[in-house]
Amino acid sequence: KMAAGEAVGRYRSTMSRSKDPSGLLISVIRTLSTSDDVEDRETEKGRLEEAYEKCDRDLDELIVQHYTELTTAIRTYQSITERITNSRNKIKQVKENLLSCKMLLHCKRDELRKLWIEGIEHKHVLNLLDEIENIKQVPQKLEQCMASKHYLNATDMLVSAVDSLEGPLLQVEGLSDLRLELHSKKMNMHLVLIDELHRHLYIKSTNRVGQRNKEKGRMSSLVKDGSSVPLMDVTNLSTPRKFLETSQFSTPGSSSLRETSLLEIKEDTELDPEENSAVFMGILIKGLAKLKKIPETVKAIQDRLEQELKQIVKRSTTQVADNGYQRGENLSQENQPR
Repeated sequence: KMAAGEAVGRYRSTMSRSKDPSGLLISVIRTLSTSDDVEDRETEKGRLEEAYEKCDRDLDELIVQHYTELTTAIRTYQSITERITNSRNKIKQVKENLLSCKMLLHCKRDELRKLWIEGIEHKHVLNLLDEIENIKQVPQKLEQCMASKHYLNATDMLVSAVDSLEGPLLQVEGLSDLRLELHSKKMNMHLVLIDELHRHLYIKSTNRVGQRNKEKGRMSSLVKDGSSVPLMDVTNLSTPRKFLETSQFSTPGSSSLRETSLLEIKEDTELDPEENSAVFMGILIKGLAKLKKIPETVKAIQDRLEQELKQIVKRSTTQVADNGYQRGENLSQENQPR
């Protein structure tokens, strides 16, 4: 009995120390094997059965008390397990789809590159077609600009068109006639600009002086004392020389007013281009510079200088003679009796 009591004590101490079921089972087996008395074994067996029954009753009571929570927990666990399983399946499917897409893109890479290059080529062809369409309209627009004397716009348009025809569009055979026509116009364009420049340098400026003189003469004819002829005042007249005088005293290395004025001159298509002679001549010079004909312009001005100055003297002499004759006629008419 003492041995059985010690075995039960060891069993209980083992239960209290360890909650491992396997350890508990080994302890019970050891206790039963060390006991020689059948009664002690039966007692131990009864105690074990009673303990198991008590555990079952306690478990049943706990299940009854917490049935709702237990059911919810089981369902929640089942739902979580299903979601995890579905997620794993979906991830596996996504990985397979990504691998499939990677293979397809790898196979289509060359085709996509070819289509991309074709798209760039088509875009370039469309740009060339637009440029060709615009160039075809250049002769008509050029004629309109020349008729309205907007020479800077005409020069820009002509130079740009010729550069395109002799550059990117050089291989277009259908534009050969247009290329020859515009090239010929570009070669002769500077002659028109030089003639306009001479007209404003020598003719238009002196016509303004003559017009002012006629106005003075008409004013003097209204005065009773016809012998007093007013002198012609040319100090306030806007002449080409006065347009350039401001740059005569500029120091070397400094930007002169003449250069600044020529750079800032712009052509207004809404206004009369010849309204301001100085601006108009600046436009002509810019056009000649774009045509790269400045040396030819300087040579033409030098060659025609003596002839133009002689024409100025001739015209001035004729105007002075005509004004004097007209004044004499007016005086003779005033002195005649009624």
